Amino acid sequence: MTVEQVWGRPAIAELRDRLATAAGPYEMLTLLEEELMRRLCETAGLGLVRHTSSVIAATSGAVAIGDLSVAAGVSSTHLAQRFKELIGVTPKRLARTYRFAATVFAINPAGPIDWGDLAGGAGYFDQAHFGHEFRAFTGLTPTRYVEVRRRFLREHPGHVLDGWPLPAD
Repeated sequence: MTVEQVWGRPAIAELRDRLATAAGPYEMLTLLEEELMRRLCETAGLGLVRHTSSVIAATSGAVAIGDLSVAAGVSSTHLAQRFKELIGVTPKRLARTYRFAATVFAINPAGPIDWGDLAGGAGYFDQAHFGHEFRAFTGLTPTRYVEVRRRFLREHPGHVLDGWPLPAD
């Protein structure tokens, strides 16, 4: 898709004329930046999505989406629609992703793992819910994931991915 298809031919022609009369590259970049910022500010629901996604990030996804829509004064359907339009996923999917990532980063494969504490600390309803989410994101059970990760760390000591939470194979 071209910019002309998104913004329309008249808008592009007007911007092209303004850029052609600019005094130099710096002024051209300034004009382009101003146009992009103006269009960004006009995006319906952008403030709502920014605020809500920042709360999701700050809580590592451990927040009820219903509470976020109530606090924002919009329906959960409206919130989900704005998210899908602007970032491609629903707020619930974003929260699930943040929560799962925070949980995986909390796993220390070198020591014993209390799966119940890990699941509870991450805000999962119970260990079964945690296991289901884990399989949905990785295709592995939590126990199998740790086995694969431990094997990788044994077979590749000092690897650049040594500190990363995901196995490389």
